[in-house]
Amino acid sequence: MSTVQGADLPPAVVVGAALLDGAGRVLAAQRAAPPQLADRWEFPGGKVEGEESETAALVRECREELGVEVELDTRLGGDLPVELGGAVLRVWIGRIVAGTPVTSEHAALRWLTADELDDIDWLPADRPLLDALRSRLR
Repeated sequence: MSTVQGADLPPAVVVGAALLDGAGRVLAAQRAAPPQLADRWEFPGGKVEGEESETAALVRECREELGVEVELDTRLGGDLPVELGGAVLRVWIGRIVAGTPVTSEHAALRWLTADELDDIDWLPADRPLLDALRSRLR
């Protein structure tokens, strides 16, 4: 019996952080690349690498991409399909405990209130989380 190599592998996991500032705002990051995603907005984060846990990956990504240390709380929503690459997105609520966010990999960063969440062009994978996030911000 032959099997297709990789056919039973789970999808790659991309993790994101809905970082709340305690004043009713969440941090959004504008993609700089790749071209098909550039200028759209997302929750900062990235891919889980090797054997690291999802939360360890998210803490690492926030440190690398934003220059901040974060503390993570609960998951926001369930698994969401990522349009490109066949991965799943998993997002956690969190907060910054050290540092000020900087744009090292993103085109821009923006703090948004619940009423401003619909003012930007979110990536499709992040969009289903907005209603649940909106209730957390009010």
